[in-house]
Amino acid sequence: MDLLKCFRDKQSLSRHAIIHTGEKPYQCTECHKCFSEKICLTRHIRTHTGEKPYQCSECQKCFSHKNSLNHHIRTHSGEKPYKCSECQICFIHKTSLTQHIRTHTGEKPYQCSECQKSFIYKKSLTPHIRTHTGEKPYQCCECQERFCNKESLSRHAITHTGGKPYQCSECQKCFRDKQSLSRHALAHTWLKLYQCTECDKCFSEKNYLTKHIRTHTGEKPYKCSECHKCFSQKTSLNHHIRTHTGEKPYKCSECQICFIKKTSLTQHIRTHTGEKPYQCSECQKSFVSKKSLTHHIRTHTGEKPYQCSECQKYFRAKSSLTKHIRIHTGEKPYQCSECQKCFSYKSHLTEHVRIHTGEKNVSVL
Repeated sequence: MDLLKCFRDKQSLSRHAIIHTGEKPYQCTECHKCFSEKICLTRHIRTHTGEKPYQCSECQKCFSHKNSLNHHIRTHSGEKPYKCSECQICFIHKTSLTQHIRTHTGEKPYQCSECQKSFIYKKSLTPHIRTHTGEKPYQCCECQERFCNKESLSRHAITHTGGKPYQCSECQKCFRDKQSLSRHALAHTWLKLYQCTECDKCFSEKNYLTKHIRTHTGEKPYKCSECHKCFSQKTSLNHHIRTHTGEKPYKCSECQICFIKKTSLTQHIRTHTGEKPYQCSECQKSFVSKKSLTHHIRTHTGEKPYQCSECQKYFRAKSSLTKHIRIHTGEKPYQCSECQKCFSYKSHLTEHVRIHTGEKNVSVL
């Protein structure tokens, strides 16, 4: 039996009926976009005029819609009326709760008609469609680079200013985008809902747990079509593919060196700024990267988690084990482009290249 939607008054019913007819009698004189209700047209016109008639009495911030003001007021009052029955997280917006529930149900209602890929959010589908159409409507006024979504442009714009406008109220750490701040905030709340049944490690997001489980199963579902090497994460495959294409999309504005990975650029920038954000609690020595700190901590603990299957020797870092294995295999992956001589280590190749260039390695005493 079909359920009939009911309304309190005839006017509300009349407005609702237009949804079924598809009629849109109210047209914007500026851009000719049409609307089914007059109030929707009124709100739309404000995108042209810039009018923001609703002001917050707390901080004087203005809004074009009354409901936007109501949502904003909750950031002052701390009110979060919408609660997830699954994990008890509360939200300011009802739409935020609706989208959050999909992380539990796995529902992805927005599907791309081109490749059938599905998304939790409509805003995620829109920029995805642009990867098919090639449309990039957002342009950087500084360098004219174009982007398919507004968020990417905002993140890019910060590379010109060097700013990190989003600050954590708990520890004052700053971030370039709101999404990074939100993920970081979970570290303070200790809200980790997804637990690994193998080692009991907990994660704040389901996709982090999925990636972690592969460290136990050894699953590597992402395969390079060029050399057939497999990876446990899609991002690792994407980075690897760039070793074939030569693409290095992340450029240092200071010295113009380009990098395959964004994290590599971030760490490189610290060589210019001198920033070393990772500090050892044992000896207070600081490091540019978290990875370097992890390796350093093992000099205190004596931990050597990486073992050679050939001779049973242990190593603190995976990279050290990889280099060591070449002693057994005889692999020499670094080749001189001048004379084709091969080397086991990159540092040996660098020293060798100086024979051709005539460059002298100067040691500072």
